Parts: sequence; C-alpha cells; structure tokens
Amino acid sequence: MPNPLQALRESRGSTHANTKSLRCGPSAGGRGVVRWPGLALIIALVALLAAGGCKSSSQTTSRPLCVAGSTSVQPFAEKLAEVYMHRHPGVRIDVQGGGSSAGIYAATHGAADLGASSRELLGEEKKLVELAIAFDGIAVIVHPSNRLTTITLAEIRRIFSGAVTDWSALGLPPHAIHLITREEGSGTREAFEHLVMGKQEITPAALVQDSNGSVREIVAGDPHSIGYISAGLVDDRVKALAIDGVLPTRDNIKTHAYKLTRRFLFVARAAPAGPCKEFVDFVLGPDGQGVLEAEGLVGVK
Repeated sequence: MPNPLQALRESRGSTHANTKSLRCGPSAGGRGVVRWPGLALIIALVALLAAGGCKSSSQTTSRPLCVAGSTSVQPFAEKLAEVYMHRHPGVRIDVQGGGSSAGIYAATHGAADLGASSRELLGEEKKLVELAIAFDGIAVIVHPSNRLTTITLAEIRRIFSGAVTDWSALGLPPHAIHLITREEGSGTREAFEHLVMGKQEITPAALVQDSNGSVREIVAGDPHSIGYISAGLVDDRVKALAIDGVLPTRDNIKTHAYKLTRRFLFVARAAPAGPCKEFVDFVLGPDGQGVLEAEGLVGVK
C-alpha cells in the first residue's frame, strides 16, 4: 500500500549543509544546529543561563535565539528558522535537540529562549507559557515489505508490552518481532505511553533509540521491526500502519479521527518579546504555518 504521507522536501537538513555548528550563547557566531544528548543538553544550557531568555523588546540580535528540546519538533523548527533567517539576515537562530523534557527544563531556567516539546506539560511545567504551533500524529511504522496494513490499539499495546513477540500472532509468517522505542524523556515516547500503553510499560526488550530519525532508519533496514515516529517524518522508506482502520493522514490528524494525535509546542518562562516574539509571530502566522503544512504537519491556524 502507498505510504499515506508525502516524503519530506529535499530542503530538509539544508541548515546543516550551509551553516556552522555553534552553541547557544552570547559568543556564538553564524547559524547552525547542535545535537546533544538530553543530559548533556541540560548541563550545557543551564551553564548558559546568563544568556537570558525572551525578556525585553530591547533585546538585540547580537546573540542567536535558542530553540531547544524535542527531536520530533527539531527538523520542523530547523526549517522554520532557515526560512526566517533567509528573510531576516540579521537574525540568528540556533535549533538544538535533546528531548522534550530537556527543552522544557531549559526554558524553565531561561537557558533557552524557547523550549520545544512534543508532549503536554505536566505539573509545575504548566507555569510556563505554552504556544501550540502544529498538530502531529504518532505513526506506528513497519518495513514496506511487511504485509500488515492495519493494526488495533490493543495489538500495539500487547506488542510493546512484550505480551506478543512473534509476527505469527498477527497472521504473518513466523518471526520474532523486533521492537524499536524511544528513550526516557522523549516527548514522543511519553505521548505514546499516554495514548497507547496506559498503565502498561514498554518491555525492556525493546531497542532504545534517541531520535525519530534513528527509529526510522532501523525500521527501514529491518523487515521484522516495528517502531513509532512523528507522522510528519514518515517517508517512503517505511510504512505507516492504519490504527483501527484509520491512517495518519493530514485530514485524519486535523479532525483527530486518528487516535494518536498530539500537539507540538514552544514553551517559555515568560511571554515572548522582542526578536523572540517576532519569530513566534512568524511561526504562528500564515507563512510559518504554511511551512509546517508543507513539511507534513497540520497547522493550528
């Protein structure tokens, strides 16, 4: 069956090809993206608290704006930053990964202008200013050669809890199921646990990966694997399964007919002002929303 989502545009990742890698801080120069593990990101960003956040309209562009957090949001934030910087040559925006929890933590402590999260805020985190920028689905993916086209939520739960370990239980030729999951602190994992797993835990037998891209690469190369990623990152190397007969198409995500639908958020410890607000206004405006729609997400406007 054809993949329900379009492949990402060729421009995805062009930020890396044309710019320098740099840190988020006052001494940074140029534009670029750094990918750090979650713990390292937290330590490094907190060390840069003096850089401040989106505090004042008098803030200048002498230092880059910093967007840090969810690896699901990251490629879309990179594209937004790329388009925005092209239109505003004097503005520099660093986009970094590390996971939703790391991004929320960085925003809470002012180490990032904007934290990026692919999960909802919890407890004390709700004190942050949250800005929904798009809707996304969590796609359950298999290798394109897998004959399975649809699956139920109950079957997904049984597979990822370890209750079902062989493809024969789903009517396929016998073979062990190779489970691929995200790391603790990942917004995608937390959303998947909330929307699918309920009170059950993901089996420790699952192979843990630290980004959507890594999950996609493994599933693309293993005919016996199954994983889950942002629906906006599905391409023709993997196949997204229908869940209870509903595919993760843009229309189904927009109407929430697809059950694994979530919000992508920017968060900050205060209402954005100055250059940060101008970037947020672009993201939430027709041009920014158009970029996100073109990249496979569903706009909130």
